[in-house]
Amino acid sequence: MQSVNQNPLKEHRQEQEKSATPFLAGDQVKVTARKLAILVLRGGPGAEREVSLAGGQCVANALRKAGHEVLEADIAPDNLSILAGEDFKKIDIVFPVLHGTFGEDGQLQQILEDRRIRFVGSDSQSSRLAMDKYRSKEVFLKAGLLTPHAELLDRARLEKSCCQDPDLWYEELIEQIGLPCVIKPNLQGSSVGVIIARQIDQALEAIRDTLSSYGDCLLEQFISGRETTVGIVGQRALPVLEVKPATGFYDYQAKYLAEDTSYLFDLDLSEKELELMQDQALRAFSTLGCRDLARVDFIRDSQGNNCLLEVNTIPGFTDHSLVPKAAAHMGIGMPDLCDQIVQLAYSRPI
Repeated sequence: MQSVNQNPLKEHRQEQEKSATPFLAGDQVKVTARKLAILVLRGGPGAEREVSLAGGQCVANALRKAGHEVLEADIAPDNLSILAGEDFKKIDIVFPVLHGTFGEDGQLQQILEDRRIRFVGSDSQSSRLAMDKYRSKEVFLKAGLLTPHAELLDRARLEKSCCQDPDLWYEELIEQIGLPCVIKPNLQGSSVGVIIARQIDQALEAIRDTLSSYGDCLLEQFISGRETTVGIVGQRALPVLEVKPATGFYDYQAKYLAEDTSYLFDLDLSEKELELMQDQALRAFSTLGCRDLARVDFIRDSQGNNCLLEVNTIPGFTDHSLVPKAAAHMGIGMPDLCDQIVQLAYSRPI
């Protein structure tokens, strides 16, 4: 008699493990043991510059501990000199640790691709898509992944609405989304500029400020629940991590500055529930065409639904950052983590 599959999700994931690159498996298997000359790019022009500088320094230090030769440099659209200097001629691969504008939105990746330079992380197309919160939501929904309802507020949609008074259009969309609601820049990361509005006047003011300061604005349904995240390295989902800020939500302050944010791995969820969230994270990652590494953020609501918020293609690498914490929970320290990411990216043809 044929046996009945008691856990099809677990069996599916085991099949994925067999076919995927042997990364973070066994005794920390490496693609190659070669020591590389690596350029770590940090800083950049984005709103998350300070975080990028700190994270890039952590990555550079970790790679040196792993035995690599490391060069560090700041970079910006009007300062690409490091890519053409004498020091760059010996570089094997670039590790970008730039968040937000220019570093994470596909601009830097396009420059590296055009110059046929090997680099860590998602390509330019996937980076652009993941950075665009509204477009990525459209992709998630087509893939059958649950994500909070949202509306994009931009000049083109305002003109299409045929509304003479922008506030009337905003009020109409807020009514559709409901209060409280979330207002955030469509093309930023690290919770920069995110506001949870509980009153109509607060929402209208946040929308105006966001449009003025950042451009396109996302008006998103507020989901009350547990904030969770899943790091991805290679084709592996790291352990599910729940984040509990002492106050408010997991904003920029809680992510990078506060010392009272709690990070929990011992969750009151079944193995099947944890595996489902990891599987959804991997689906989001692959649906956007990402590679090498990412962090996938969720809100888990009171009914146990995992609502996908976004995929971060260059997750943080500071002491507060979640991917290094999840890897450390598996016994993978920063030198091994950064080394394995670089080796994986280096093994890929240009």
